[in-house]
Amino acid sequence: MVTKKTKIVKAKKVENPKDWLGEHRYKICVSGAAELYCCAPNIKEIGEALGKAIVDRGCILLTGATTGVPYYAAKGAKEAGGVSIGFSPAGSKREHLKRYKLPVDYFDLIVYTGFDYVGRDLILTKAADGMIIACGRTGTLHEFTVAFETRTPVGVMQGSGGTADLIEPVLAKGYRPKTKIVYDTDPERLVDKLIAAIDEEQRKTAKSKGGI
Repeated sequence: MVTKKTKIVKAKKVENPKDWLGEHRYKICVSGAAELYCCAPNIKEIGEALGKAIVDRGCILLTGATTGVPYYAAKGAKEAGGVSIGFSPAGSKREHLKRYKLPVDYFDLIVYTGFDYVGRDLILTKAADGMIIACGRTGTLHEFTVAFETRTPVGVMQGSGGTADLIEPVLAKGYRPKTKIVYDTDPERLVDKLIAAIDEEQRKTAKSKGGI
């Protein structure tokens, strides 16, 4: 959890998210439930709003190339004219469609990892500069755990249901709160907070390597 207040500077929106290569060109993963029964009633709208907010700020969306929340985030990203990349548990497009029965629309690129869900989660999370948790079940919990252990900044969509609403109470018990975690009930504010957290993490990394 965040132990000191982070100054939030709203990331500027861009005219053409695909062409802009500014300082906020981060890869942000949206992790969430593939089945929506445990989520808030407006979870589809939340997912789309997250995808749109990510690309409006010049960032690339990463997801697990699956149904549910990640699918709606990809939909929002593509409708906003942004870049959406999916990481599949399958080893090929055929396996992705036939065995896993996962979608292929709303993606500019799908990476077929071939490592099933556990390996896919690891590769997806490690590829991201930051992660947003919206609703979620045990798979989302696994992706959050990987992000937590690798100190990847995480944004938690409060009020979205499922795993997302369990994270703050669990971490409040004092379980090694070293990862930068931010919370909000509004998709745009959450994306802004996460970008600010990524900025801070990037500055720390650069400083530790003698970059600044």
